[in-house]
Formats: sequence, C-alpha cells, structure tokens
Amino acid sequence: MSQVKLNLIAAACDNMGIGVNGALPWRLKKEMAYFTTMTSKVSEPTKVNAVIMGRRTWDCIPDKYRPLQDRVNIVLTHNVDSVKENVPEGVMVFPGLDEAIKYIEGREDIESTWVIGGSSIYRAAMTHPNCGKIYLTEIQKSFDCDTFFPNIDKQQFHLVDEEQIPGEKQVEGNISYYFRVYKKL
Repeated sequence: MSQVKLNLIAAACDNMGIGVNGALPWRLKKEMAYFTTMTSKVSEPTKVNAVIMGRRTWDCIPDKYRPLQDRVNIVLTHNVDSVKENVPEGVMVFPGLDEAIKYIEGREDIESTWVIGGSSIYRAAMTHPNCGKIYLTEIQKSFDCDTFFPNIDKQQFHLVDEEQIPGEKQVEGNISYYFRVYKKL
C-alpha cells in the first residue's frame, strides 16, 4: 500500500451540511484560519502539503484565493482536459484519487495530503485504503445546505484526541463548534 495518508478536513453543521449554492453557509474566521493552518503547516521547511479537491470545490473557492497558497493544489474531475485548460499553471488535474496519490508519491517534497471536498471526494477518500483521519469541525447549529459530509461510520472511525487540536468549545458570534479528529481503524 502507498505511504500517502489522506487526511480529510471539513466543517459541518448539525445536519452534516457543508455547503449551499456553492458557498459555505457560515462565516467563521477562526475556523477558516484553522483550515488554513492545518492544510498549510509543515514540520519540514523544505516541504509543502497537498490539497485534493473536486472541480466544484475548486470553482467555489473565490478567485483571489485560488490556487490555495503554499500548498500543491490538486483538482479531481471526469473532464481532465477541459479543466486543465482553465486552471493556473501548477494546479494538477487528475481523473481520480488513485492518480492523485500516484502523483504525490512521485514527489519528495509533499509532507501531508489533505482532502478538502466536496461530498463525492470525501466519500471516495473515506473508503480509500489510504484514508487516515478526518478533521471535522462540528458546528453546533443547523444551516440550510444542499451539500453534505458523508456519514461517519463509527465502526470504522474512532474519535481521538490530538495534542495540537483544541478540545474545548470554540465560539464565534452566536455559533459554537468543536474541532474533532476521527481516526480510521
């Protein structure tokens, strides 16, 4: 099996919603900073992390933030050729997770690999043998959503504590949330 471990990262509300109309249904600056830190932080200064996303997730990132800085951006799509024509140089485009993993394996400068959405990419990553952990921000409120995080099978994923992840309740405005880590067994 490949050495590339997939870390999934997402924020979901009470009904496991993660998006609506191509956008996040909430504005949580500290939570977004957490996402940026987690997906960017490396222990080895000569390395970078990779972020894997579906084409719709790529399209939903505001232009001024695309590609996500200081990370290797990988977009998965069935329409590789047309998407390749429309992404900036350096953004990698592949038809599936296995091809993305193979690409990452061929690079010595990638420290961690983060799957950042959407639903179908999360689902594929959760069932992939390389799946390691899910970093899920559990928002303690319901929002209208049209995109959802897949159900987490508690037989396959166990809640764990991680030293650098705050366990206490986070609050921004009238929204509270918890940073959770689920490890695949």
